[in-house]
Amino acid sequence: MSARLLKYLVISWLIVWGLALAAPETPEGLGIAIVLEIQDGIGPATADYIERGLENAEQQQAELAIIRMDTPGGLDTAMRSIIKKIIASDVPVVTYVAPGGARAASAGTYILYASHIAAMAPGTNLGAATPVQIGALPTPGDPTKRPQLKPGEEDADDKPASDTMAKKAVSDAAAYIRGLAQMRGRNAEWAEKAVREAASLPAREALEIGVIDLIASDMEDLLKQLHGRKVTLQGREKILDTEGLRLVRVLPDWRSQLLSVISNPNVAYILMLIGIYGLIYEFANPGAILPGTVGAICLLLALYAFHVLPVNYAGVGLILLGLALMVGEAFAPSFGTLGIGGIAAFIIGSLILIDTEAPGYGIDPPLIIGFAFVSAGILITVVGLAVKSHRRPVVSGPEELLGATGQVIDSFEERGSVRVHGEVWSARTDTPLRDGQVVRVTSRDGLVLMVTPHNTHKEE
Repeated sequence: MSARLLKYLVISWLIVWGLALAAPETPEGLGIAIVLEIQDGIGPATADYIERGLENAEQQQAELAIIRMDTPGGLDTAMRSIIKKIIASDVPVVTYVAPGGARAASAGTYILYASHIAAMAPGTNLGAATPVQIGALPTPGDPTKRPQLKPGEEDADDKPASDTMAKKAVSDAAAYIRGLAQMRGRNAEWAEKAVREAASLPAREALEIGVIDLIASDMEDLLKQLHGRKVTLQGREKILDTEGLRLVRVLPDWRSQLLSVISNPNVAYILMLIGIYGLIYEFANPGAILPGTVGAICLLLALYAFHVLPVNYAGVGLILLGLALMVGEAFAPSFGTLGIGGIAAFIIGSLILIDTEAPGYGIDPPLIIGFAFVSAGILITVVGLAVKSHRRPVVSGPEELLGATGQVIDSFEERGSVRVHGEVWSARTDTPLRDGQVVRVTSRDGLVLMVTPHNTHKEE
């Protein structure tokens, strides 16, 4: 019986093994394409998400990584971090501007140029890649069209400090995108025009002049057109095999989501103020613990957010000065001078706190104004009440007896009894006292009061 069972098992194993060899290869076995999404402003969280997404694509040996993009732009540091990862990637990167109506503006244009394959959906656009900073950079004109100046004549449009910095920023950006265009064999002249003149293009025109490689209506059409295309990857050529690829969408994990929340300038700003308020309350009321703990955590999160954001520390200094002036108004009322000065410093500091005009990376003015007046009200009112409470005389507890007056019960020379606040206390004195005499408490030793004669006494 055991021999027959063994025979059946061997035959069954051979049948299963033969069917496995004869079975056609499933689509899953043909490979995968990692799909990443950029659907908002490009910031530190976006860079972290894309970098780890491309690392994931390399680990899974994906055929390619697709960045599906719709962005108004973002921070220069985050953009350059993403581009470095794309250039160093062992997996071909396809940036696809989609769906219809999407755009790859500003930083998105650079990322599109840096990708191995640049694709767009119908009805999309790219461009407007001029770098911007606080105060807005002046747009430099064509130097060949500037008026010729006579010897000794000064150009009225020249502004040595700001104009020089603007030209340096624009020249650096133009050289950067031109280098990306040359590396990928795309239209370098238009790339520079997008930087210097903030030019934009729709998808069809971009394809016609060699800015992008293809136009695809959807992801299926994109994979179909990519099949058989040749890309240069780390100095070697690779032919893309996208037939039957399985699309694997990678969503931001908790780390990227947390970074996205705290790196929002409005959230970082609120965290900073909550942290400062918590520490001020803790210092004003030592031992409260909770405000200090919450304040310290919020302040550390804010400092981390400021570490990855382009922060102007002059703005931080003005905010702290404004808060200090508001507190000063509570300690030394100046008929509003310190308070108004504090509000002004607070608002100006908040406006220049984030040193960029990148879309989505400014602090909302209504939030700034609201916090300015709420801060003034809280600090001046609460701190003022705390100061008044400290200056108010003690009305309870052992300390309240010091300086209190009472009456002698029966005459005594050294030790006796006195009535203070309706209570009879043992008393000691260095001066003989008579019955009914008014005395003042100078100190206390346990349950014994030290008293001296007061300037008045009870008349018999």
